[in-house]
Amino acid sequence: MSHSRIEALPEPLAEPIAGQMAKLIPPGMPAPKLFLSVARNAPLFAFMVESGLIGPTGLMDRRTLAKDVRETLILRTCVATRNDYEFNLHVQTISARMGLSAAQIDDIRADQVSPVLWRDALLILVKLVDALVKHLTVPDELYASARHCFSEEELIEITQLVGLYTGVAMMVALIRPEFDRYQAGPVFTVGKPA
Repeated sequence: MSHSRIEALPEPLAEPIAGQMAKLIPPGMPAPKLFLSVARNAPLFAFMVESGLIGPTGLMDRRTLAKDVRETLILRTCVATRNDYEFNLHVQTISARMGLSAAQIDDIRADQVSPVLWRDALLILVKLVDALVKHLTVPDELYASARHCFSEEELIEITQLVGLYTGVAMMVALIRPEFDRYQAGPVFTVGKPA
């Protein structure tokens, strides 16, 4: 990725941004470049943190969806929107803690995920994310399958999260943040390795 269009704030951060960032990032961990760029709009960043829109595990984590459901939908939204930055950030920081295996993280980048690696509800979730992002339509049969696995309340929250993470992809497209490096080794991207 080339240089960022909207540079990240330099660390150490001044108050009140430092205090807001501390609510999101564990002590000693550098803040993600995207957060530091968005924080250039200090009132918006403060609103996002103070309202709970953004938290330590991402956007709008109300702890109502199972961790693996939430992380699967975030990573698949990254794949559907071609958001390498956010995919890399999640894989390097929280995807494993949210219950996804290395095999699942690799597989979620495929056009068709392997039914061997995913429970039925997550397979349906992947199809739902693809339908919402790629086609902006949900066929009746897919809705019926999703409704069998998830409550109406969960489906509304799932759809809202897909929309929010599609918005993150738009922010990444605008800012072009440099990749964060929290682990040694390769950068994780949405494209399958060659």
